[in-house]
Amino acid sequence: MAVELDVALVSPEEVTYSGSAEMVIVRTVEEGDIAFQAGHVPFLGVLAPWSVDVLRPGGERDTFAVHRGFVEVSHNKVTILSDVSEPAAEIDVARAESARQRASEALASDSDDAQAGAALERANLRLRVATSA
Repeated sequence: MAVELDVALVSPEEVTYSGSAEMVIVRTVEEGDIAFQAGHVPFLGVLAPWSVDVLRPGGERDTFAVHRGFVEVSHNKVTILSDVSEPAAEIDVARAESARQRASEALASDSDDAQAGAALERANLRLRVATSA
């Protein structure tokens, strides 16, 4: 039997995922896309706003929208801490489309609006994850 990773994806409100995986793929600010498998050297990184893919035993894939955070890998355990993490299946596409529209309109009237820029980034991530899952 192959050695698996123990994975926990945690936000302040809930544990979004807890279980085994053959591989976890994240995007970090410094290193870009990185995949972790059993036996990976210890790692600590800052997550970019992007998707996290958990490839479970048997070939099933779970995808999550992660809005920044940290990833730690040690002793075949991957811990992802994020302010917000959303499973692809739970993303409300209509709500994300509406948020993207509002953020785009706000940026059209003030291109320096940092809050609108962040809202647009979150909405685009949600839509990308929801439609690619």
